[in-house]
Amino acid sequence: MSLPLQPDKEATRGVILGLLAYSIFGCFPLFFALFEGIPAWEVLIHRVLWSCLFLALLVTALRRWSPVIGTLKRPQRLGRVLICAVLIALNWGIYIYAVETRHVFQASLGYFLTPLVNVLLGMLILKERMRALQGVAVGLATVAIAIQLVVLGELPWITLCLALSFGAYGLFRKQIPLDGVTGLFLETLLLLPAALIALFWLINAGHSHFMIGDERANLLFMASGVLTALPLMAFAGATQRLRLSTIGFLMYINPTMQFFIALLVFEEPLKPIQLVTFVMIWIGLAMYSYAAWQGRSRARPAAAR
Repeated sequence: MSLPLQPDKEATRGVILGLLAYSIFGCFPLFFALFEGIPAWEVLIHRVLWSCLFLALLVTALRRWSPVIGTLKRPQRLGRVLICAVLIALNWGIYIYAVETRHVFQASLGYFLTPLVNVLLGMLILKERMRALQGVAVGLATVAIAIQLVVLGELPWITLCLALSFGAYGLFRKQIPLDGVTGLFLETLLLLPAALIALFWLINAGHSHFMIGDERANLLFMASGVLTALPLMAFAGATQRLRLSTIGFLMYINPTMQFFIALLVFEEPLKPIQLVTFVMIWIGLAMYSYAAWQGRSRARPAAAR
């Protein structure tokens, strides 16, 4: 009698893992705010270093060295991994900078925009057809950014860079047949030489905050690697157990949490026009989600024929 319940149990585990993953991602502003006084690019160096080390241990524990070695032997596949590595490093660095300079509203808006950027990139690069409702959603987001540019007189570059870098990362990442842990390990492995050179330069120049007697900074640097890998593992477990539509819904937890952290914890000023642009993008996301759900609903009967 227990067999029919198994899919429900797996789905429940998937939801729990998805909630865990996106909740950790959503709390990242609280963690990276602890690096106050340490330049964002130095934090990025250590995030790459300790992520690579921790992921190497995970790859060993999970016995996934075979796909790692196989990818390293294929230059054509390695080129795409390198592009992903550069994009994720850019995304990490800008995000850390956004937290340190208290621009978390812009960061959260960037991750809200990411699904719409994915639709746009799919149309422009992969020649995918954009549904009418998705086109309206992308149009609303474009108008929202234009309003910020015209009314506030400044381009929300943090928002745009985060959305574009993560959207492009997702585009290239889909073309690499590797699981989340293995893929991120390879990406950090390719970034490792540059990170080590930068770290040695910092130490020789006397600008490093690592191993100078500040145990708190040392622990934070090391923890950045663990906190990068853990939600990724939870996310991988969730994607194995849940439908893409459910994952797509859960992903909004991350920027929503960041929005409220910026508002309630960091007390960042939220101008009325910024709130208007947020609402426009939220409406666009609702349209996007509905269009995606409609597409999957139509695909099921067609597949059953």
